[in-house]
Amino acid sequence: MSSKIYGHDDSATAEPINWQQVGAGQSPGGDPHGRQGSPEQEMEGRARQAHQAGYEEGLAAARNEAARELQSLAERVAHTVAELADFRPALRRQAEGDLLKLALAIARRILYREVAVDPDAMRGIIRAALEKLSSQEVSRVRVHPGQEQTVRAELASRGIAVVGDPNLERGAVLFETARGSLDASLETQLCEIEMGLTDRLRRK
Repeated sequence: MSSKIYGHDDSATAEPINWQQVGAGQSPGGDPHGRQGSPEQEMEGRARQAHQAGYEEGLAAARNEAARELQSLAERVAHTVAELADFRPALRRQAEGDLLKLALAIARRILYREVAVDPDAMRGIIRAALEKLSSQEVSRVRVHPGQEQTVRAELASRGIAVVGDPNLERGAVLFETARGSLDASLETQLCEIEMGLTDRLRRK
């Protein structure tokens, strides 16, 4: 750097020097053309952009996952509804079968009690069996020993032999004919009723 000293008489010939001022003409960001900020501002802007991009990416991923879960849930619900639709008839048939068994169990208990304490109940069984055997000759009837007297009195006019069989339960009546035997027992009749009703339910 050189310098020149002017005297008092040379002041008129001195030329003004235009000194460049620091910061003059520059934008607050440090770019004289206003296009770029400071390094700190640039890093902050990039961080904001990265944060926004990450947020949007996470939001899109969450939406896709939620859509997949909703689709899976909808498929499971549809499958369950279809199963319930198929299960309803089976459930109804099972309920009808259970009600039939319950009704027969109640009827069985009532009828056995009636047969045990009421002679007329036993006479009704005998008469119903004789109607089925109207064209056949009965040679002998086997019953429970406790009901032998009741059955004998009922068949006295027909001359049919009545035998008490300790192997039979109360309500059991076996008619022996030349063509074979007829089981008119109370339990046998209840079983036939149950089979008929069960078969009807199955056909429904």
